Amino acid sequence: MISDAVFGKYAQKVNIHDAGTVKTCKAYIQPLRYKNKMYLDGIYTEIGFNSQGHYLYIGPPEPDLTLISDSGYISADGTSYRIDRAEKVFMGEEVFYIWAIIRTIVEVT
Repeated sequence: MISDAVFGKYAQKVNIHDAGTVKTCKAYIQPLRYKNKMYLDGIYTEIGFNSQGHYLYIGPPEPDLTLISDSGYISADGTSYRIDRAEKVFMGEEVFYIWAIIRTIVEVT
């Protein structure tokens, strides 16, 4: 698994909400960039490309985002994110880390 020291020193605190429970860990969240002409359902506007709030999550094997229910979500720094897709990355037979595509949850007021 990726060293806890790497996540602990450089990653941000995130909360994983699912089924009435909240688990805290440290993970990386960064905006997805244009790559290989893949737009992830974004749209072009007059001022450029709007990615519609997609981000890359890289976190430790636990909590396991691949097991989160459809109503589960991530929160960090006052922003909430829906998990669009999550996968485990293995090194041999051990889970090395989990990556996910997450999207900003926009609340209608």
